Amino acid sequence: MKRCRRDPQASRAHMAAGSRQAGVVVSAAGPSFYLTVPEPCPYLPDRKERRVLALLDELPPGMFDLLTELGFRRSQRYVYRPDCPGCRACISVRIPVAQFRWSRTFRRVWRRNADLTPQERPPLATREQYALFRRYLDARHAGGGMHGMDYADYRALVEEAAAGTLLVEFRDRLGQLVAVSVTDRIRSGLSGVYKFFDPALAGRSLGTLVVLWHVVRAGELGLPYVYLGYWIAACRKMAYKARFRPLERLTAEGHWRPFEPVADDGPSPTP
Repeated sequence: MKRCRRDPQASRAHMAAGSRQAGVVVSAAGPSFYLTVPEPCPYLPDRKERRVLALLDELPPGMFDLLTELGFRRSQRYVYRPDCPGCRACISVRIPVAQFRWSRTFRRVWRRNADLTPQERPPLATREQYALFRRYLDARHAGGGMHGMDYADYRALVEEAAAGTLLVEFRDRLGQLVAVSVTDRIRSGLSGVYKFFDPALAGRSLGTLVVLWHVVRAGELGLPYVYLGYWIAACRKMAYKARFRPLERLTAEGHWRPFEPVADDGPSPTP
């Protein structure tokens, strides 16, 4: 966890506004929220990242689901959302499952991977998963913040989980592991925490397949949404999320609205 300072008054004020929108008020006796120390942004150059976070173990029943619906993400045993001064670039997005449109490209990806079998498992790490995780990081995120993770770090990523966390393994007909997703199930949908796949199988479009599996599985479970995390207009690595339509975005006022990129989806001048 990043170094942080406690600022419950400021963060609770923001949370209370969003929680009232959802019909819940965060009281002074509720969980504590913290602000991280600003650090270089991993997505946009020359920007600073700051997060407001809460410890998962301190949340009352139902609060984790509510926070996810209010744009928070989970990382191991804490939940967070960006709270960066002078920047509104991170936009929470989700797919409304019942309205999802299967494009020709999506149908081709689904058919191309018909030989793969998804298996839902408890969030338990294995050496086999870690070997795939290392190949993925070496090929896709060399030099990134996660590149130095050893097996103990990977176990924490998988096993420091929420009550509804599952691990999905995708295997080919020979039993070879080709993709993995760490996924949270909440009351309103499935939330993809982290996914990785075999970088040597680029022709399969495994990243797209994993998202499509979430859409199909959420429909089977009667869950209305798939939460994709944050979309940033100026970040190429997140551009793929805008291909899943229709898409909804969370506004600064805490309302989910149809996704359309707007002029202020990038860094704004610091006041």
